[in-house]
Amino acid sequence: MTKGRIHSIETFGTVDGPGIRSILFFQGCPLRCKYCHNRDTWDTNGGTEYTAEELIENVSRYSSYWKSSGGGITASGGEATLQADFLAELFAKAKEKDIHTCLDTSGFVDIEKIEKVLDNTDLVLLDIKHIDEEEAKKLTGVGIEKTLKLARYLDEKHIPIWLRHVLVPGITDSEENLSKIGEFAASLNNVDRLEILPYHTMGVHKWENMGIEYELKDVRDANSDDVARASEIIEKHGVKVFNSKK
Repeated sequence: MTKGRIHSIETFGTVDGPGIRSILFFQGCPLRCKYCHNRDTWDTNGGTEYTAEELIENVSRYSSYWKSSGGGITASGGEATLQADFLAELFAKAKEKDIHTCLDTSGFVDIEKIEKVLDNTDLVLLDIKHIDEEEAKKLTGVGIEKTLKLARYLDEKHIPIWLRHVLVPGITDSEENLSKIGEFAASLNNVDRLEILPYHTMGVHKWENMGIEYELKDVRDANSDDVARASEIIEKHGVKVFNSKK
């Protein structure tokens, strides 16, 4: 029986997918994002072990909230696709119980490794860290090509996605980057939502507690003006930004 490593569980999540959701933060991540606010999830050996059945049982006590709000479970992280076999089993058991499944991912994964996961995935939250390959590597340690390839594959499979982009002043907020994200989003037919997530420094204490230097300490938080400007650039491509203020 496959066991998975779970860092933590949030029982009343309201932003990582529709409705009220249980967010399952998987342990382990192949990315090294400079702004990561879950720095303690990187180590693949941490977390608590669960079987898929134990995990479903653990969160199913909140099922009345899911049903009344159109919610369900979201596999987040870390990077949930690192534990693809366990995740496939978890989502299969969830669908047996008619639970809405959502995968929150960086998309840095080989598609053939998660085909069984996607068979039982209702929605994917897909992070575009930076649409330029080299800039993505500088920011996260890995390129963006696998993410873009996954987005196109999900489009072919008619699996809806919410595209997400963390707006980091001076790093991901250039007109060129935002315009290319808008252009890419417009090329897909499965984008239910595009969200701009303003960069914040709320996770810095985790780095400090672990005795690790936080490289972006001189970068300010993104504000509502930054988000409004970014939304305007993206929306020129005919894509509505979900959280833009009109």
